[in-house]
Amino acid sequence: MNASRLTRRRVLTLAGLGLVAGPAFGQGFAGLGRHAGEFAVPRPETQLSFPADHAPHPDFRIEWWYVTANLNGPDGTPYGVQWTLFRSALTPASEQSGWSTTQAWMGHAALTTPDRHFAAERLARGGIGQAGAGIEPFDAWIDDWRLSGPDLDHVTMKAAGEDFAFTLDLATEAAFVLQGNNGFSVKSAAGQASHYYSQPFYEVAGTLRFEGREISVTGLAWLDREWSSQPLSGDQEGWDWFSLHLEGGDKLMGFRLRGSPDFTAATYVSADGTTTAFENGVFSAEPMGQTEIEGRDIPVRWQVRLPPRGIDVTVAALNANAWMPLTFPYWEGPVTIEGSHSGQGYLEMTGYE
Repeated sequence: MNASRLTRRRVLTLAGLGLVAGPAFGQGFAGLGRHAGEFAVPRPETQLSFPADHAPHPDFRIEWWYVTANLNGPDGTPYGVQWTLFRSALTPASEQSGWSTTQAWMGHAALTTPDRHFAAERLARGGIGQAGAGIEPFDAWIDDWRLSGPDLDHVTMKAAGEDFAFTLDLATEAAFVLQGNNGFSVKSAAGQASHYYSQPFYEVAGTLRFEGREISVTGLAWLDREWSSQPLSGDQEGWDWFSLHLEGGDKLMGFRLRGSPDFTAATYVSADGTTTAFENGVFSAEPMGQTEIEGRDIPVRWQVRLPPRGIDVTVAALNANAWMPLTFPYWEGPVTIEGSHSGQGYLEMTGYE
């Protein structure tokens, strides 16, 4: 693809995502605090349905298919992998063919080692075959990056950047976890919300490729599916999101949305799949100092508490330099867990400018 066509594709894609200069930037991190306008908004009475809700929801402005994996090589070295597909829309409409589509897509992929971090981004328009998602069979893709399989319980995940690649098989027999109130996840005191479900019980096996090496890995993965049209309030500048695999098989999802005041929520998932949701103020995450990364002060060590479950842990980055220098820069990487519980997981931090 020549430079002029590549530039045109990038500009058109960013326009579709609302990522160009001017009023489209809106409020909050990545414009996610913009008013929903004519887009659909999440409703607490909505009942999620599978596999239908694995597919896109074009009446909503933004959604994602988001996978993070905590992996180990044959010698015990820990690694982390991220694969994300974002869909965004200019107008609430079904997918259209050709360049007239109102749907735009963005992919992020990353590989983190104890001393290296690799990241890549893809941008595409919908309607011309470059990106999309479907459920019979399940397939979510952007260019040659794919999350695909007979269903979302058994998928192969592939991505490659200039200096890294991975191919991983994910499998589970566990039910999907509905976050918040039966999949209705409140994000602010003003009532902003998303539809949100997860699959935190994947087992993983596959290969990583970087620095001329191919490494066999096994581990655990976590899928998040979320869609909304205004997931943040206008004064929320970003979030700190934790997905934690606790020793013994329990899971914890918790987030802090930074605003005036902060807003928190969490879901505790027992190893047998039983879930308990906790409303604003029960879960807490407090930074334990900051590290300068790419000219920004980033908290890569946290005190995380969930008193009703006796959780009081220190969550620390495997690699403090897991910065994603992409269209919207943010921090995302694997973490370790020590304290009342042990384990591993992932941390995402946005809005640190």
